[in-house]
Amino acid sequence: MESRKTETPTLNLDAPAHPGLLERLFKLRAHGTTVKTELIAGMTTFITMAYIIFVNPNIMADAGIDHGAAFVATCIAAALGCLLMGLYANWPVGLAPGMGLNAFFTYTVVGTMGYNWETALGAVFVSGVLFMVLTLSRVREWLLNSIPVSLRYAMGAGVGLFLGLIGLKTSGIIVDSPATLIKLGSLREPGPLLAAVCFLLIAVLSYHRVFGAILISIIAVTLAGWGLGLVEYGGIFSMPPSLAPTWMAMDVAGVFNVSMISVVLAFLFVHMFDTAGTLMGVAQRANLVNADGRIQNLSKALKADSASSVFGAMVGVPPVTSYVESAAGVAAGGRTGLTAVTVGLLFVLAMFFAPLAGMIPAYATAGALIYVAMLMMGGMAHIEWDEATDSIPAIVTAIMMPLTFSVADGIALGFITYVVLKAGTGRHREISVSLWVLCAIFVAKFVFL
Repeated sequence: MESRKTETPTLNLDAPAHPGLLERLFKLRAHGTTVKTELIAGMTTFITMAYIIFVNPNIMADAGIDHGAAFVATCIAAALGCLLMGLYANWPVGLAPGMGLNAFFTYTVVGTMGYNWETALGAVFVSGVLFMVLTLSRVREWLLNSIPVSLRYAMGAGVGLFLGLIGLKTSGIIVDSPATLIKLGSLREPGPLLAAVCFLLIAVLSYHRVFGAILISIIAVTLAGWGLGLVEYGGIFSMPPSLAPTWMAMDVAGVFNVSMISVVLAFLFVHMFDTAGTLMGVAQRANLVNADGRIQNLSKALKADSASSVFGAMVGVPPVTSYVESAAGVAAGGRTGLTAVTVGLLFVLAMFFAPLAGMIPAYATAGALIYVAMLMMGGMAHIEWDEATDSIPAIVTAIMMPLTFSVADGIALGFITYVVLKAGTGRHREISVSLWVLCAIFVAKFVFL
């Protein structure tokens, strides 16, 4: 009698999903991808953007928010955003609280303008709702097309400069001076020196395309600080801290104040243009553009992004936005929402690393801020420098954000400069109706507030 050999069934991650749940949800076969590829892509994207779970709580803590709650809120908001993007839009894009917008939240709205963080969260919520309304209507396309390209790029670059100044200030590389306003701090002090080392290490590793360069550098500098006795070891794993201090803590009523208009508009514009640029760039890399030039599910992706900001405000974080680091996952083969879902699940797991997040010193995250700021400056290359009526407003927008320590004021001054230059040089036809309206609002803000 012939003996039959029983073979143990194995899970073939390389094979396209059987007509089952994953195939129905993500259409893996149609996108020419596999479960294994999507999981690897998701891990790649997560590692490239995981620095946010260390950086964002430090920035939020400066606004008076409980660090543990900010850490959990960051992870939850990122996870919700990624899951929504993956399951609803089927896009391989990771989301998390936006860099630059978190700095504006803490250092301008709370620090300079004097609002409490609850009201600032209310502004995030209102801007998220407005973004959703615009996304559901044709107003979004009209508004996106009516804002000059030069000002769009300048906004991103200006936020980068603002972020860089905060990193330099937080680390002590730049300090205040009664004579010159600011000056170079002492690089013999461990904090500024380690921040500079972190920035340079990130730059070198990124140049050599080292996987997770920012995360590696932050942890390396933290370990160096621990070795020098500057960091106290507090463990690695624990149950997540309570979210209670930030859960539904937003003060929406406090937003209905004339002085908050520019804040809401700043959150809205920076978020909207940053999201549009990121999603379009990722769509090209992920082959999500049809033969006729239309981007698959772009409307759904924008809805997922805007809804994520509303949910983010509820848990207690600044606007949640699509991350350009998603391009790393796309380069690793990510083509569907399974990549984003993988990122979201990894953010859920990250909640159990609260002690590690609490150990990360400000100078380590400052190095990351400075590096990200440099990357955000790249948009200035797309400005028409030979056309003064475009380049001058762009420069004003970008430069005035760090100099006024306010993203909102930088945008306002840039828009006013654009309208005045175009009108004063006889090119008033290039000024859209929305720009006239916004210019009037910004002028009224400076005159009456």
